Amino acid sequence: MARLLVTGGAGFIGSNFVHHVVSQTDHTVTVLDKLTYAGNRDSLAGLPEDRVRLVVGSIADADLVDALFAETDAVVHYAAESHNDNSLNDPRPFLDTNIIGTYTLLEAARRHGTRFHHISTDEVYGDLDLDDPARFTESTPYNPSSPYSSTKAGSDLLVRAWVRSFGVRATISNCSNNYGPYQHVEKFIPRQITNVLRGVRPKVYGTGENVRDWIHADDHSSAVLTILERGEIGQTYLIGADGEESNRRVVETILELMGEPPDAYDLVADRAGHDLRYAIDATRLRRELGWRPRFQDFRAGLADTIAWYRDNEAWWAHAKDGVEAFYASKGQ
Repeated sequence: MARLLVTGGAGFIGSNFVHHVVSQTDHTVTVLDKLTYAGNRDSLAGLPEDRVRLVVGSIADADLVDALFAETDAVVHYAAESHNDNSLNDPRPFLDTNIIGTYTLLEAARRHGTRFHHISTDEVYGDLDLDDPARFTESTPYNPSSPYSSTKAGSDLLVRAWVRSFGVRATISNCSNNYGPYQHVEKFIPRQITNVLRGVRPKVYGTGENVRDWIHADDHSSAVLTILERGEIGQTYLIGADGEESNRRVVETILELMGEPPDAYDLVADRAGHDLRYAIDATRLRRELGWRPRFQDFRAGLADTIAWYRDNEAWWAHAKDGVEAFYASKGQ
């Protein structure tokens, strides 16, 4: 039985990983989370107290991080500032968390010889043309386009440098867009779902033709656990489930699944620097480590997600008004 430290484990993707670890392994988990607006204690509710504990604190707190690494076998690093719109409004927290926080963790891993897995995003690669048949691979050059993606690119490069220069036992994964339970309502899919639940028309940036490669958070979790257990030290693995969909098509599918007319949404002014298309080639992960996604039907995964938000309004309702007030101030 391993002792895992999961940074950002009260956030969306991190909490899904904690639930997955508890259900699929005998590992114990310590969650280190600052509980910013994107972290939620309720995302860990119901998990066994003898296997999961929450430590509230910052990944940039070197003393706290060192103490936790001293009692840990492996670390999975999810903690990040991750919302593009917020990074355009105020980039500084993204530097503090994504760069300085990752540096602090890497130094602790270096001191303690701890196995370290770093969670990143496909947004570090920039974007692809809508009609380009190519997909991102592990060798695609970095070309970030926002303060968020540039700080994630920087954190990836720190991990690579600490592996090469100091022998830190680390791996990296860059994943396509996640959806599923416990995602903050500021994000694209839960915002549209909760708008429909409240009788509000969904809103889509620009023409809605921008394409994202979607993966259910449970599939992301299973891939990360696979890499942690069997991944080659120093390697990067791309995680994807062949889920390319335009933003317009995602909203239309949500409306259809929720019994609304598929055209019952509005187009709003586009976001600054809005990437056109992301697409992941997960061949290495599938070929070398034998991983396969469970939710290969995006429509089925979306129906599962809609059901979760419909059944868990108490989890998201308190944040909804503030999110919509923020977007309304920007005409979005």
